[in-house]
Amino acid sequence: MKFFNTAGPVRCQEHYCLPPLERFDLKRILSLIDQKKYFVLHAPRQTGKTSCLLALVDYLNEQGQYRAVYVNVEMGQSAREDVYRGVRAVLSELASSARNFLRDEFPFQNMKEILELWGEDSALNMMLSQWSNISTKPLVVILDEIDSLIGDTLISVLRQVRGGYHKRPAVFPQSIILCGVRNVRDYRIHSSKEKEIITGGSAFNIKAESLRLGDFTREDVTRLYRYHTEETGQPFEDRCLDLVWELTCGQPWLVNALGYEACFNMKEGLDRGLPVTAALIERAVENIILRRETHIDQLVDKLREDRVRRVIEPILAGKSVEEDFIPEEVQYVIDLGLLRQDRNGALHLSNRIYREVIPRELAWSAQMGIHEQTAWYLDPDGRLDMNKLLAAFQEFFREHSEHWVERFQYKEAGPQLLMQAFLQRIVNSGGRIEREYGLGRMRTDLLVIWPYGSEGDNRQNRQEKKVQKTVIELKVLHKGLEKTMEDGLKQTAAYMDRCGAREGHLILFDRSREKSWEEKIFCREEAIGGGKVTVWGM
Repeated sequence: MKFFNTAGPVRCQEHYCLPPLERFDLKRILSLIDQKKYFVLHAPRQTGKTSCLLALVDYLNEQGQYRAVYVNVEMGQSAREDVYRGVRAVLSELASSARNFLRDEFPFQNMKEILELWGEDSALNMMLSQWSNISTKPLVVILDEIDSLIGDTLISVLRQVRGGYHKRPAVFPQSIILCGVRNVRDYRIHSSKEKEIITGGSAFNIKAESLRLGDFTREDVTRLYRYHTEETGQPFEDRCLDLVWELTCGQPWLVNALGYEACFNMKEGLDRGLPVTAALIERAVENIILRRETHIDQLVDKLREDRVRRVIEPILAGKSVEEDFIPEEVQYVIDLGLLRQDRNGALHLSNRIYREVIPRELAWSAQMGIHEQTAWYLDPDGRLDMNKLLAAFQEFFREHSEHWVERFQYKEAGPQLLMQAFLQRIVNSGGRIEREYGLGRMRTDLLVIWPYGSEGDNRQNRQEKKVQKTVIELKVLHKGLEKTMEDGLKQTAAYMDRCGAREGHLILFDRSREKSWEEKIFCREEAIGGGKVTVWGM
């Protein structure tokens, strides 16, 4: 039986998959190869890049015009800046791939001699030259995970490939494709030998184009999930497929992970006679986040980098303008898949799951240090008493904010993260929080969704749970109290209307050190648009 794949390359005989060669513009790639071009294919991790490259190698070899080989150079990462060890690792992987997939022994038989004779700064160049010279057909070489190489090892590999470009195709590969997370032109590589920063564009200035492998489209998501229905007969509710798109925006690993969790891991989804529901998908999201799957763990690890923090922090803090943005850093975070950028330049966290994961992970230690219990804030009917909860947070913030905010790596977004950590501690036991951010919006939008009421103890008495929706708008005081409150009330009311929420709260964080807590702390109700919003000063 096939299943959704979340580990390693896709095998269409074993996994539900979209035909890999349809994921990119095959006609364009073949044209570049025919034109003897060297080019780049890049995409965030776990988007299906390797699956597509392996399919391309198979296609080229089946067509018979070229001899294609796929080489994953990640083994050279552990060599770091030891160029000899790094180049030897690349040559070893090249020799292994040629032997296993082309039944060609030349690289294996000659690797040691070439490395000893020509040294690490020329060995890869000479291997490709000699191998191309004796090959019966032009070679196409794909170097995957190229950006896993470090420092002088990466510089050496790029320069050796560049150094043979003029000899193609007679005594150098017809085409070489470099693959990684980032566009090679964006590499800024520290050279210990040359004591300076070498840009990827200068080390590999023969690149013709950079192609990017995109995420799934909405139609792709529907198509992939339909394969499961065709295989097992288990349908997905229409709302379920819409929700998967909202949660993932087509990020391939997330799409597959949700499908696998809901249909193969969760007991409720194993009954093929029952449809997969939106509620099941929501629980699958929580399971994946709490388990900190490898994909999520890699995401969290990147958040620790200063160049990532400098881009993400203003978004979480709701800043209006970030004058210190460095374009290369923004592009780096986009290449990692953490951000997407609209045509007008607006930046957003890439999907709803990332919007959930990022603040939860950044505030994890704070959440663990908060000892509030959900039961303290429940009404007799099971609803959350949000006034009681926010009053408790107001007191908690007054007593502990300076201590906790200083412990955050993302201090600019500290108040917002602390608020979310407090809420998450309470809501985790049965509800969820949806979050919206955006550079220039001057706020963070939270929607607390809390199911309540009894479902009954049997099918005859079972009732739909009711849902409590509460909007919480977070703003930092920046234009004076009255103006900030006026803007915040309009924004809160608009968000309530969009979400269908009847209850709204506006949190105003005053970060002025000159004011006393007595001046900052207040709570009052404000009427707006025929409704009311509770405003909390902190």
